[in-house]
Amino acid sequence: MISPLIFSLLILSQAQESSPSPAESKPTVCIIGSGIGGSSLAHFLRHYYNSEEAKRPRIQIFERNSVVGGRMATVNVAKESFEAGASILHPKNYHALNFTKYLNLKLKNPSLSKSKDSLSLGIWNGKKFILKTFNVNSQNPLLRKMVSLANSLLIFVRYGFSILKMDDFVESAVGKFLKYYESVETRPVFESVDGMLKWAGLYNFTKRSLLEELTDAGLSYSLIQELVTVITRINYGQSACMSGLAGAVSLAGSGGGLWSIEGGNWQMAAGLINRSDVALHLHEEIKSISHLTEYYELNSTTGNTFKCEVTAIATPLDEENIQFTPPISIPERKLQHTHATFVRGLLDPAYFGLGDLSEIPDLVGTIEDPELPFSSISILKKNSDKDITYKIFSRKPMADTLLYSIFSERKETIRIDWGAYPHYQAPELFAPFILDGQHLYYVNAFENAASTMETSAVAAENVARLILSRFFGDDSLNFSSLKNSSPAGEGLHLDL
Repeated sequence: MISPLIFSLLILSQAQESSPSPAESKPTVCIIGSGIGGSSLAHFLRHYYNSEEAKRPRIQIFERNSVVGGRMATVNVAKESFEAGASILHPKNYHALNFTKYLNLKLKNPSLSKSKDSLSLGIWNGKKFILKTFNVNSQNPLLRKMVSLANSLLIFVRYGFSILKMDDFVESAVGKFLKYYESVETRPVFESVDGMLKWAGLYNFTKRSLLEELTDAGLSYSLIQELVTVITRINYGQSACMSGLAGAVSLAGSGGGLWSIEGGNWQMAAGLINRSDVALHLHEEIKSISHLTEYYELNSTTGNTFKCEVTAIATPLDEENIQFTPPISIPERKLQHTHATFVRGLLDPAYFGLGDLSEIPDLVGTIEDPELPFSSISILKKNSDKDITYKIFSRKPMADTLLYSIFSERKETIRIDWGAYPHYQAPELFAPFILDGQHLYYVNAFENAASTMETSAVAAENVARLILSRFFGDDSLNFSSLKNSSPAGEGLHLDL
């Protein structure tokens, strides 16, 4: 496998070799951000463009870091690689599945060294486990199946038919989201997030909280405050008071069949960029964008200047310091920071009021309580009975003193602070896809609806068609490619 450093050097050399001369007349599309949004945008621009090679636009991607991938990244613990950012994909994430097949990447099941049926869950309230499913270490398939059935019965006894109502709610939201995979003949190009959501019947989900939606759907108070909250805290670091659509996307990932990419999900971005004839500029942070009549002038912190007829921003503007001339106006939005802490060691059962390490569930989720120091603790890999790798999600950094109280032994600790996704609060307001009425586009405008790898690709696909139709004309769209790119199925996605 090519290492990120070698890959970056390879791309840089290609970028330098393909740098255009001033005499060339091809228009330039500049993309800021090399995550799944920016790389998908480059891919779809190439895939959909129908005109002759002479007018084929140049594409430049600007990345302030030393590697591509954005919020898709890996971390090495005990000489093994684990997902540190956007980690999990749903079996019906069709854009991600198409990318994976197109790039010949290998899928893996990230199931904590156990099958889904044998994973144990505990809901911790700070004093005790209010729910704790049965655990089984046996490899006997019959015994594992019996334990799985016992856990299903345990969940049903606690929450009753509310579990089925939650499934109905999720299926309703999923059914509406599937419209974004329809063929281009029935799927318009959207200039606003509001229009995109209204067309699919999802707009109202963003105007009410998940708590309100689930209460109206007939879910019990205990299910919402316990299991639902555990899921939303793990996936978005937020409570059931978050806006409804993002909450529904979070719940959609509580089923089986989840997957990731062997070697890291960042390879999707790297592969799409590598195959899209892109000039990639690493360590190139854009500090200003000025519209100068017929083109945009981009200035970077390294002192370089770039001329672009079309500019697309594929990174959240919430914590960026890009200066726009003329100024743009977008709704104020805060990012929800998630602290991912990776620990190689052993949990202390005494912290949870237990007598033995084996009694601690594989996944410890928590209810909504500001006094609780973490959202979840899960086993990434059990190297041996005395050597386990864990992943902790929390809203604040995990101090050493806190970790000493939770773990009886620590061999290795890695901390990462992610500006992971928006802080969702209904009613949501959306930035436009077109920021200035000209050709300055914003892929991440869709993130206020839901923030996932797949929704970023869905937004990028729409922005690609928007750019081609508005700047190059409808004749530039390759309708056969548009048809072929639409999966003949259903889809929705979750990041864990």
